[in-house]
Amino acid sequence: MISVSALTVSRGERILFRDLSLTVAPGEVLALTGANGAGKTSLLRAIAGFIRPDAGEIAFGGTDVHEARRQHLHWQGPLDGLKTARSARDELAFQTRFAGADPDGVAAAIDLLALTPLLDLEVRQLSAGQRRRLALARLIAAPRPLWLLDEPFSPLDARWRAVFGTLMQAHVDKGGAVIAAVHDPLPVPARTLDIGAGR
Repeated sequence: MISVSALTVSRGERILFRDLSLTVAPGEVLALTGANGAGKTSLLRAIAGFIRPDAGEIAFGGTDVHEARRQHLHWQGPLDGLKTARSARDELAFQTRFAGADPDGVAAAIDLLALTPLLDLEVRQLSAGQRRRLALARLIAAPRPLWLLDEPFSPLDARWRAVFGTLMQAHVDKGGAVIAAVHDPLPVPARTLDIGAGR
């Protein structure tokens, strides 16, 4: 379980949110909503350890916070973070090896996300949706309990939104958890937290 207690995060001189608390248990999905600039991405980045909150505490069910961030969560930001000059095959190998995937996990990700026709192309040749599928492959190839997702569906067409929704549901059915910043409803049952509510 992840718990966030009395968290305050600011950007420059502006406080994005104050005294925010939440819990997410295994098997749950939390959708973060709110206007642009409300702090959805900043909350995800604070949980991932990329930014330091002004106040409050983030805990991972008794697991050491540094170990949890290093070994137990996946971060997928709004940018894919792929090297465009590499082949999709080489970039997939790098991304999944860095995440600790084994060959069977990589093969499963290739199959589930239909990546085989893309592997010999350079990343720069892929469409935005194809690049997102390549980036999401490490979530499937190297399972980790917590997925932190920032607008994961934005470049995907309807077919691939449905496919990734099925993969997300399979993740939570196995006891995983998801916290996702979204503008549109997720294709899986989720609790919703409006970051900007009440301000």
